[in-house]
Order: sequence, then C-alpha cells, then structure tokens
Amino acid sequence: MITYEDFQKVEMHAGTIIEAAAFPQARKPAYLLQIDFGPELGMKQSSAQITKRYTLEELVGRQIIAVTNFPPRQIAHKMSEVLVLGNMLPNGDVVLLAPGQPVPDGSKIA
Repeated sequence: MITYEDFQKVEMHAGTIIEAAAFPQARKPAYLLQIDFGPELGMKQSSAQITKRYTLEELVGRQIIAVTNFPPRQIAHKMSEVLVLGNMLPNGDVVLLAPGQPVPDGSKIA
C-alpha cells in the first residue's frame, strides 16, 4: 500500500489533445498525442495505447487526465512526456479518463 503522502506526490492535470497521429514505430499499437496543458505546463507529447477504442479524428479536442511528473520515457524514437490515464476494460480496451465538464487546461486533479 502507499500512503496519502505518496499519492500527493503524483501530479495529475487536465489537458486537451491538440494533435493525434498514428505511431507505427511503437511496439504495441499506439497513437502519438500532442496535449495542451495550459500556460504553466505547456505542450506535452504522449504515446497512448488507445487504438482499439478511439479514432485519430475523435481524439482531437478531447480533454483528458494525465500524470505530468513522471520522467519522460522513450517509446521507439519519440519521448513520451506524460502518462495519459484511462480505465482498462476486461477486453483490453482503454477508456480515457476525462473531466466531467470542461475545465481550464492545466487544472490540477485534487
């Protein structure tokens, strides 16, 4: 188990997907997302294994929740700077976590 203090170290913010592209170089099927986290955090890139549930077109403009303070991780030839969060269904699909209503990009998850 982790403590509440451990949980408080994880920074999660809302952001809006500005661009989504196929990422065929990734080992598992994935999209490469450009996400706007507002003026304080700026634009971040993420590799997300969400190809089963979402098309590229429906991702652009969608708000998501991501962990923003993990170290960047190299996926193929790109750096994934944030971890986009979602619920994993029994069939392996991932449903993205999102605010219940629009919020400013960069809003911290409490």
